[in-house]
Amino acid sequence: MGKVTVKVRLTNYLETRLREMKLRKRKPRSLEVEALVDTGTTRLYLKPSIIKKLALKRVDTVRSQTTNGPCIRYRYEPVQLELMDRKEIFDVVEVPENVPNLLGQVPLEVLDLVVDAKGRKLIPNPAHGGEQMTEEF
Repeated sequence: MGKVTVKVRLTNYLETRLREMKLRKRKPRSLEVEALVDTGTTRLYLKPSIIKKLALKRVDTVRSQTTNGPCIRYRYEPVQLELMDRKEIFDVVEVPENVPNLLGQVPLEVLDLVVDAKGRKLIPNPAHGGEQMTEEF
């Protein structure tokens, strides 16, 4: 399988909620970034420069297993991620600046998207007729 990259829109979710509650006048910070689709990773991973532009606050740490062994990574406030007319809220885990932004398995599952390895692209899950669906088995 070749590399699959996608453009995703990220919005500071806390700022979105504050604006909805009329506690913030300015629009929430939002930007479009490129992310590498990586089914071998779990979460949404972003570079520090993106986290800073979105003004996300650090909330915790997570243990990660990497190709270089275990490490501790910072977890940040959630973002609203929009991709292919689907959107959902995800926590952010920081990766080093020299690592690409990564779209992992959990966001793919929640957004009900799968990798088309032959076409080298992301597609709606064909098992659900192209509609976003959650499974409750």
